Amino acid sequence: MEILHISAECYPVAKVGGLGDVAGALPKYQQKNGHNVKLIMPMYKTKFLAENEWEVDYKGNAHLGSYYFDFTIIKEKTDKLGFSLYLVDINGLLDRERVYGYEDDAQRFIAFQICVATWLRQWSVQPDVVHCHDYHTGLLPFIFKYCYDFKELQNVPTVLTIHNAEYQGWMSWDKSVWLPRYDNWKAGLLEWGKIINPLAAGIKNAWALTTVSPSYMEELRYNSNGLEDLFEYEKGKCHGILNGIDNEVWNPKTDSFIEQNFDEISVTKGKQQNKEVLCKEFGLDIAYPLFVFIGRLVGEKAADVLPDAIRTAFYSLDKKVNFLILGSGEPLIEQRLDALKQEFSGNYNFYNGYNEKLSHLMYAGADFLLMPSRVEPCGLNQMYALRYGTMPLVRRVGGLKDTVIDIGDNGYGICFSQANINDLVDSCHRAVAVFEKKKIFASYRKKMMQIDNSWDNTVGKYIQLYEQLN
Repeated sequence: MEILHISAECYPVAKVGGLGDVAGALPKYQQKNGHNVKLIMPMYKTKFLAENEWEVDYKGNAHLGSYYFDFTIIKEKTDKLGFSLYLVDINGLLDRERVYGYEDDAQRFIAFQICVATWLRQWSVQPDVVHCHDYHTGLLPFIFKYCYDFKELQNVPTVLTIHNAEYQGWMSWDKSVWLPRYDNWKAGLLEWGKIINPLAAGIKNAWALTTVSPSYMEELRYNSNGLEDLFEYEKGKCHGILNGIDNEVWNPKTDSFIEQNFDEISVTKGKQQNKEVLCKEFGLDIAYPLFVFIGRLVGEKAADVLPDAIRTAFYSLDKKVNFLILGSGEPLIEQRLDALKQEFSGNYNFYNGYNEKLSHLMYAGADFLLMPSRVEPCGLNQMYALRYGTMPLVRRVGGLKDTVIDIGDNGYGICFSQANINDLVDSCHRAVAVFEKKKIFASYRKKMMQIDNSWDNTVGKYIQLYEQLN
């Protein structure tokens, strides 16, 4: 099949969260399965852009309301990611250092989508499916169907994958002038809650919808930031397909980011050596169990619970534990986590920001991973942790519920029900009790590492869905 993915992120080109990891892995594994796969994304000013060779694939022009602009689509020459990678360059609009967070993000991503549609329109043979990811590409199914300038694309099947329904790209109706000319009778297909909602538009107009885990698909029908009725109405075209992880990138046997490589046979020794490096770098006590949190410091991840939960756990466990936090987000949460460094020096540290190498080392060296998320569509961190023999402590929500089984149910993780201090601290106590039983803990580590969460198990489900649309 000829498959085109459209995304705002793609690891290792530009990554903010799980969307980037999925967009960097799913196309690669589809290509490995014999399909012709392309991905197109905005051209940001990144290290990847500067360090690789590019060729011009297409030059064009378009309108964003009254704003006329030129754009260029470039292609990475060697297909080093395992699939064909294309970037859209709009001078002054997309070529910035960050992916998101600008006041004109709405214009940026609408312009990006118009460029993609313009590029696609001149293909001699259209793709078998266009796979859109999140709200940044959610207007394309509508553009294909109802915008006059793109009638050639109206029969191209579209799939929209929702990685996180909390972010929807809301815009007031005065912004509709940025869209290509469309059939005004279809304006309702852009709207939800009396404003333009790109995610809702994608849900309404895409031929099929997927989410990144079966449980999240069910949760969206009663908790989707205002779209609950829409998901209920469109449930007939919804499919929950669990994300995988890239076992080539996340492989403790070959990972160049970690201090000591290991497998399920050498896991105890290998993790200990990585833990020694972590503890030395961050001033932690190697003798105690090491709990880590890796991710965005926002309410969605229940990061606001961490400061008080960590303080309570320290005192209730006689300070015989270590905590290491890697992340950034809400300033108040960052300040509270930073303040703990003085209070619990020698057993706690906080790295404010994101560091890909450090994240790998933390998965390899930690004993336990904390994921108390309020919302977790799929979650990749718990799968990375399992791959590295690190036991996840997770709230039973979304994809965490689909991927982690409690040790009390003959599983390999620790699960709890509420994103609050008591549940998180109780889980830490359970974890310490397991840690102290060295032989049992070692057997859990081997069990975790044998779990296969690779994309190989998932790719076929997407291909089957694509084939149903053709």
